[in-house]
Amino acid sequence: MILKRIYMYIFGVVDIVVEGFFIERFMNLCKAENVVLWSSKVEKGTVLKARISKADFKVIRHAARKTSCHVSLVRKSGLPFTLKKYKKRKVFAIALFVIAIFCFVITRFIWNIEIIGNEKISKEEILSDIAKYGIQEGKLKSKLDLDEIKNEIRLNRNDLAWIGIDIQGTNVIVTVVEAIEEPKIIDENTPTNILSDKNGTISKIVVRSGTARVNVRR
Repeated sequence: MILKRIYMYIFGVVDIVVEGFFIERFMNLCKAENVVLWSSKVEKGTVLKARISKADFKVIRHAARKTSCHVSLVRKSGLPFTLKKYKKRKVFAIALFVIAIFCFVITRFIWNIEIIGNEKISKEEILSDIAKYGIQEGKLKSKLDLDEIKNEIRLNRNDLAWIGIDIQGTNVIVTVVEAIEEPKIIDENTPTNILSDKNGTISKIVVRSGTARVNVRR
């Protein structure tokens, strides 16, 4: 059954209706001409419904003339008819194919880069860093080793605590976490100066360690 359907699809089939008073003779002539009538069904003795190959359609016309039967073509199906149908639209089909190839090709490249999480470090600086490793608009995605790029950038920058690089479609998302500057720890035994960030008048000084360098204003 499967082989039969494959054969019918490859070579094309037509559904026909034959009307006349000599249907049985018509069927015998078809058999003599090696015409296979698939799914044949005789109704009221004068109507034959059947399916034949595309190549046999011309042959049955000869049998129809001999038996004074009328043949009507009801439906055509199969590969030959499909190709003939789309042959008229070949320009459209070619254009559609070219567009599909173009869409497939452009998705292989990077077309947008987004930077997230930067405050002190400028976007241009980050773009410059990742560009050294091939992450630029118009570059192929397949040649990028994201893990290696992230490790190299982290090693070369002390102001980054973490960096993540993800590819989503044609977009590259770069997420950064800036390093927090460590506070300077002052040794209590090291002499230092106390400076005020505002103007004021010294009214009292209590020196618990060291020597006062200013006097209380009277």
